[in-house]
Amino acid sequence: MTTTNHTGISHTVFRLLGIPGLEDQHMWISIPFFISYVIALLGNSLLIFIILTKRSLHEPMYLFLCMLAGADIVLSACTVPQALAIFWFHAGEISLDCCITQVFFYSSTFISESGILLVMAFDRYIAICYPLRYGTILTHALIGRMSVTIFLRSYGTIFPIIFLLKRLTFCQNNIIPHTFCEHIGLAKYACDDIQVNIWYGLFVIVSTVVLDVLLIFISYVLILHAVFHIPSQDARHKALNTCGSHVCIIILFYGPGIFTSLIQRFGRHIPPHIHILLANVCILVPPMLNPIIYGIKTKQIRDQVVEMLFTKQK
Repeated sequence: MTTTNHTGISHTVFRLLGIPGLEDQHMWISIPFFISYVIALLGNSLLIFIILTKRSLHEPMYLFLCMLAGADIVLSACTVPQALAIFWFHAGEISLDCCITQVFFYSSTFISESGILLVMAFDRYIAICYPLRYGTILTHALIGRMSVTIFLRSYGTIFPIIFLLKRLTFCQNNIIPHTFCEHIGLAKYACDDIQVNIWYGLFVIVSTVVLDVLLIFISYVLILHAVFHIPSQDARHKALNTCGSHVCIIILFYGPGIFTSLIQRFGRHIPPHIHILLANVCILVPPMLNPIIYGIKTKQIRDQVVEMLFTKQK
């Protein structure tokens, strides 16, 4: 369970408690977790299948949506099964290496999703501001380079966190009151100075998520400026409607995260289980609702789903 070195005792196994204070309700809490997880897996898998198998959907907007769906699956799969294992089987024991691995995949996937939302905003900007050059600007080669850049950025910025955590000696409590492992949530149990972890974590957030939010905001300012200069009211409505699904997903993705950050900074009087529930909302809600939003608001995807179901019934 522990290893001894020259710095003292360092825990190599930790125990996730789930949601402290609500242990008696874990079985009931697991129901929305499980339903959200199943919907996220089925919905995003169906979305990927439809986009990849229908050549009519091999356009930039749908390819970016396919990437988002894949990231949603990874984000759910690396956190929710652990929570369900705690709720159902009290299986909260996790090794240090597994905990760090979870931190890596959770954090890098979250940053990847932020990057995908940014390129989707760029896609809507080109589609509305330069509609005649849309196909020549957003070529498959450019989409490929953007995709590689997104994932290199996410994995490259999170990779040093592995070494920042591995260097620490975890000689304090090895009980983690959460459903999954987080960078600072794990680092705070170390007996070493974790200032480097704190500052690097802040650098990662500012250089990725905060920058993405700023660029998305600028994109939509330019989009709105272009839309309100369109003389036809019907054309303005159509242009804004093409952005509706993306705006909804942006709110779903960043909204809970920003609210959770504010609660953590200024809501110290709020019970710990509220913080943990909000952190899980950030993971559960977007992957579950993203395919539903695009399925309802995007006619091409909606038609393909109806066609698949109708064909199966025949």
